[in-house]
Formats: sequence, C-alpha cells, structure tokens
Amino acid sequence: MVKIILKSIIVCCLLSGNLALAEGKSTAKQIVDTFQQELIDVMKNGKKLGFSGRYDKLKDPVSNSHDLAKIARIVVGKEWEKLTEPQQQQLVDVFSRLSIASYAHNFKDYDGESFSFDTEEETTRGGVVIHSHLDIPNDKPVKFDYMLKEKGDSWRIINIIANGVSDLALKRSEYTTILQREGFDALIAKINEKIDNYSKQ
Repeated sequence: MVKIILKSIIVCCLLSGNLALAEGKSTAKQIVDTFQQELIDVMKNGKKLGFSGRYDKLKDPVSNSHDLAKIARIVVGKEWEKLTEPQQQQLVDVFSRLSIASYAHNFKDYDGESFSFDTEEETTRGGVVIHSHLDIPNDKPVKFDYMLKEKGDSWRIINIIANGVSDLALKRSEYTTILQREGFDALIAKINEKIDNYSKQ
C-alpha cells in the first residue's frame, strides 16, 4: 500500500511538472499578442510618461519578445565575424537600446488604436510568421508581419515587416555600408545619435 501511494505521488508530481512546463512555454502568437497589448498600454499613457517613461516601460517587453542579440548579428551580416568580442557585445547593447527607443518614439500616444490577429503560418526553416494589423481610427490600417524563431523554450521576434517594408533589411543595408566605409566606431556613433534624436522628438 505504501509503495502504491508513493508511486501515485511520484506520477502526480511528474504530471504536474510536465503541465507546468507546457503552461510555461508561450506560443509565437502569445508572444506577439502580449507584446502588442503592452504597446497599447504604453500608448494609452504615452503623453504622461514622456519618452523616458515609455522607454522604461517598454524595456522588458521588447527584451522579452525580441531576440535582440540575433537581430544585431543579422543586421551587420558577414561583418559580425570581423568584430572583436567586446565590439560584438557593444553592438548588441547599443542596438538593444535603439530598438527600445524606436518603440518609445513611434508608439507615444493613443487615439483608439488596436491590434488584430489575421493569420499564422510556419516557414520552411522552422519559424513562424504572425500576420496582424493595427487598426487606426479614420486612417488606413498598418499591416504587421512578425517573423519568429524558437530560442530555448520560447519564441522570439527576429524581424518585423510593416506594410511590406522589412525593418531588418533596411538596417542591414545601412549598417553594413557604414561598417565597410567608416568603421565600427562610426556605426556606434550613428546609432547613439539616432537614440538621442528619438529622445528629443
């Protein structure tokens, strides 16, 4: 009887553990939905928060939904391998700040906007694309395509295409050109300048 009780307890613990793991892993859609809701929440208090307040509120949501280190590597392409480890880390750090600052700048006020989910599709390389749009009162909706890849036990955004324009492609073209023509320090200076401009607008 004791053995049976012990086995029952062990089975229950294992099932509980597996259930917790299953509940702990968010789907790609949940990652995007949560991030979009956090954007809307910040927008609703955008004017009151100001740029620095919006930046602080969005720091964790952006970091928890985006694979910023991977995106930083992608935007400099083959030039990444030419950078030293300290330079790579510096680029990831400043790029992360730029990403957060960009959201804080672009989503700064609220006028009844809302995100809507459209469709979800798997890519041939094991990724997922979440198609959605931002409804804007008295204006055309903005289409957003979120490209996500698995990272550990979760999904992370690695690119966003807004109305057919890839943010990743734009940055890659700009960043690789600066690195090749002007060097690493010039790229870091340009990114910091962009962050500074965002904070003043």
